[in-house]
Amino acid sequence: MSKAELSIVDEVESAIRMGSPEKGLETARRVTDLFLASAGSFDDEQIALFDDVLERLIGTIELRAIADIGARVALAEISAQLAPIAQAPPSVIRRLANNDEIRIAGPVLQESARLDDGELMKIASSKGEPHLLAVAGRWWLKEIVTDALLARRYPSVSRRLAANPGARVSGSGFAIIVGQAESDPELAISVGVRVDLPSELRRQLLRSASDAVRTRLLSRAPPHLFEEIQSAIAAVTVGVEREMSGVRDFEGAKRAIANLKAHGRLNEATLLGFATQRRYEETVAALAALSESTVEVIRPLMQSLRDDGLLVPCKAAQLGWDTTAAVLESRYATGAMKPADLARAQGHFARMTPENARRTLRFWQVRAL
Repeated sequence: MSKAELSIVDEVESAIRMGSPEKGLETARRVTDLFLASAGSFDDEQIALFDDVLERLIGTIELRAIADIGARVALAEISAQLAPIAQAPPSVIRRLANNDEIRIAGPVLQESARLDDGELMKIASSKGEPHLLAVAGRWWLKEIVTDALLARRYPSVSRRLAANPGARVSGSGFAIIVGQAESDPELAISVGVRVDLPSELRRQLLRSASDAVRTRLLSRAPPHLFEEIQSAIAAVTVGVEREMSGVRDFEGAKRAIANLKAHGRLNEATLLGFATQRRYEETVAALAALSESTVEVIRPLMQSLRDDGLLVPCKAAQLGWDTTAAVLESRYATGAMKPADLARAQGHFARMTPENARRTLRFWQVRAL
């Protein structure tokens, strides 16, 4: 141990032994300044020394901080100084993060890289709303942490997470946020424009949203989400809901279509009948068979809010426009596509060649393996 390190230890021992509040605060500030001056050059052993020294000092200051605003201010300053330091003493950071005073805990909760997921989850499950808000503002959060934060059901925390692009959110986490957003317009807008929000939850959000919220969502939507949100709003407005939500079992449909094909009874007319009757599973399985593709390739095309992808297997199967239009509309539980949308799709379909469609479909088939 160097003379400087021995001097630090001796000073800390003296401050603790004397029991002088002023001496303890002064020493803590000096030790923090000394650490910050050369933090990047310390090895693990030296960091451990500062960790031990500062934690002992902070322990004595915390007792005083209960009744002394000056001590609380000093701890808050130390927290703010150490929060952005990657090599900050880990035990000190954990101690500061668990302080009940948010002015002390807040800086390290929001910024310190020394807090791991386990510590953040513990904070999320045990501390109050201000602490959870600080964690929700961190620049990067994993799903296991956001799940723990959202489990507490604080609307303010949900709003901060929804507005934080570095916060990863699970499907169940998004379901909590969307449920809260039904009575919270600002939250609805923040979560509605998230690129990682599952499409089915975006549709659920739009179904319950007011016209004002839908308009604001469109104005805030990034370019790559604009069309999806616009199409979903249009579908909700005309009372049309796509047949893409819920769990579906295609195994029975696959067997039925395979049987029809084996007996020579699978053709365009058969597919038209399925599509017209809105028999979703049979339509998907029949289109897959006629286009020499698979249900795994066709199903995402049926689920998409875009029309152009589904035109590819229809053209590859050399279907007529009437059958293709019926397949497009079979994606909906009720209602019909707008005439303008059908006309636009028909134009795309007419310009597409069967050869290009089959080539594109083969590429999708390989990618889906």
